[in-house]
Amino acid sequence: YFGEYISESELKTAGFLNSLPEETVRLMADTYTEGYRKGFEVMGRDLKKKGAVQIRYELGFERMVKYAMENFEKLGLKVILCRAAVWTVNTNAGRKSGYYSTSPNRQYDYDHRYDDALYLNKAFKDRKAAVLKVAYETYKEQAAAFAGPAVLETFGKEGFEPVNKPEANRLDARQEKLSAEMSNETSRILNQYVPGDETSFTIIAFPVPEIGEDFEKIFEETIAINTLDYEKYKAIQQAVIDVLDEADYVEVTGKGNNRTHLKVALHPLADKNKETKFENCVADVNIPLGEVFTSPRLMGTEGTLAVSTVYITDFQFKDLVMTFENGMIKDYSCSNFENPEEGKALVKQVILKNHDTLPMGEFAIGTNTTAYAMARKFGILDKLPILIVEKMGPHFAVGDTCYSWAEESPVYNPNGKEIIARDNEVSVLRKEDVSKAYFSCHTDITIPYAELDKIEAVTALGERVLIIDDGRFVLKGTEELNVPLSGL
Repeated sequence: YFGEYISESELKTAGFLNSLPEETVRLMADTYTEGYRKGFEVMGRDLKKKGAVQIRYELGFERMVKYAMENFEKLGLKVILCRAAVWTVNTNAGRKSGYYSTSPNRQYDYDHRYDDALYLNKAFKDRKAAVLKVAYETYKEQAAAFAGPAVLETFGKEGFEPVNKPEANRLDARQEKLSAEMSNETSRILNQYVPGDETSFTIIAFPVPEIGEDFEKIFEETIAINTLDYEKYKAIQQAVIDVLDEADYVEVTGKGNNRTHLKVALHPLADKNKETKFENCVADVNIPLGEVFTSPRLMGTEGTLAVSTVYITDFQFKDLVMTFENGMIKDYSCSNFENPEEGKALVKQVILKNHDTLPMGEFAIGTNTTAYAMARKFGILDKLPILIVEKMGPHFAVGDTCYSWAEESPVYNPNGKEIIARDNEVSVLRKEDVSKAYFSCHTDITIPYAELDKIEAVTALGERVLIIDDGRFVLKGTEELNVPLSGL
């Protein structure tokens, strides 16, 4: 009935959900929809002005989705359910919008991800933008009522190692530039009819049976990490923010074979009693809770970011390395292929979205040591999605800031202080030429605690305050975060 390929994964997932007590499935749905509602509340946006939400999920979770639909309808929102795009004109490599299922052939999907190379030229780019604008204008009332997506991700599938085949279509340099321009034009049209400062979203993730024989235990613990104590983490994370607000920059150093050494420049505060540099992120749009994040100053942000393995969309990157100069990516590599140039091409396609460079749009410190301990306990660190992994150590996003298209809207922490680090030297260019301000991507890369040596806050006078030392939290007020790590 869905029009999608149904594998054993979807059938086993559905069977497992059907075996759970009603209160468990309702808790999953309530966490998901309450995170969505809180997103509007935290960002000071009026959900009552909106009329529709799109649920994006992998088939098999229908029992939870039905309860979520009931919850959304109680919030006054009609639910949009549609199949994720399959036509090359509307697909987006590595991103699905709608419902979807396990691919019967991931190599096939990889081979065909750039079939638009057959027709992509300037005339097509201009035509697509014109048609999109007419469509939005025709349905502008419905577009204005759209509240944003509610996303349910999955994790646990076997790692995919793509093979680059000479027969596969690929974009040439001219088409890569056109593709990036087309993405930016689409974002500008979307923001005109669905303003980013009036919408929100939420994302939550659960495992699928392919994760192994501990699936049911992992699922149970995932529910637990998705429902951690909001108030406890709010207080712990505020202790970290208080130190970071005094810092001029943060220094992050890897341990052992991890050669990360990054200096991240921070925005200055005009009034420390009313302003803050970092957002205290508890359970709202990004579930599970557990991070403090900021948009760094680009000038002065420099060094090397390295990680042994990280999942980004369907790809597991190995030995990913990026170097930054004044906040912009200067060079990059990975060891997925014997030929280094093939690895570089994969990074450019999947992470840089075919841009020549991207700014560091976000720096964050993850505090969800419970999730990390769970990952180590079951040996699934390399199978977790970035949504959870980003809470398990410092992470860095390349591309737009967390506040793209909504920089002018004030955002406040639970303590009432306004987060002033919503812009950087690239995003601020929107005031002169919006085409130069955004990249239509935001990709997180995390260093797990095991590969982390130190995170230090450094003041303008050169005073250093350790937040993490040898992969453990040492700042006063954060000691409780080490309890889940004690058994590792």
